[in-house]
Amino acid sequence: MKSFFAHLIVSLAICSAATAAPAQHTPSTEDMINSLALSDVARPCAASGCRGIRAMAAPESTRALSQRAGYAHIQRAALTRASSQPGSGMLDLTVRFATGSATLTPDAEALLARLGEALQSQRLAGDRFRIEGHTDTVGGDDLNQALSDERAASVAAFLKTNFGIDGGRLQAIGLGKQGLAVPTPDQTPEARNRRVHIVNLGA
Repeated sequence: MKSFFAHLIVSLAICSAATAAPAQHTPSTEDMINSLALSDVARPCAASGCRGIRAMAAPESTRALSQRAGYAHIQRAALTRASSQPGSGMLDLTVRFATGSATLTPDAEALLARLGEALQSQRLAGDRFRIEGHTDTVGGDDLNQALSDERAASVAAFLKTNFGIDGGRLQAIGLGKQGLAVPTPDQTPEARNRRVHIVNLGA
């Protein structure tokens, strides 16, 4: 009888752990294409800037550009459907890097290989994309800003080098702690905030 109850307790513990930490869905290349392809409603907005995206007349510092892009990110969240939904023109990817580094891990390269294939697809071939690097709230603002800049640049470089994506189609920018996917207090580790956000800017 004791053995039975011990087995039951272990089984319940395993089930509880599985419920608390469900496996993260890894999008397929087709999933990425469907999310990044602009719907008929969203495409005119991408071109005209009604999602908060606008062309800039002169080069700006990375930080100033980050602040503008962060504001645009908030506007997009308010005016468009959820990121990674079909036709949204947006995609969130958890791209894994070595701790405190912009070096892509093998898992990250495997995920970005799917993104590279998606960007080569006929449905996305004529569009430009912004690659936004995001961090969680652990660490100082300056460190996270620099790290997110470097990580966004690493993703763009991988796509250019390995899939021949024209650099003119990619705009890499780091947003540091701005635009958290999961709002958290400062110094809170949250894997869902350490991500790369891809935005379709239209043709």
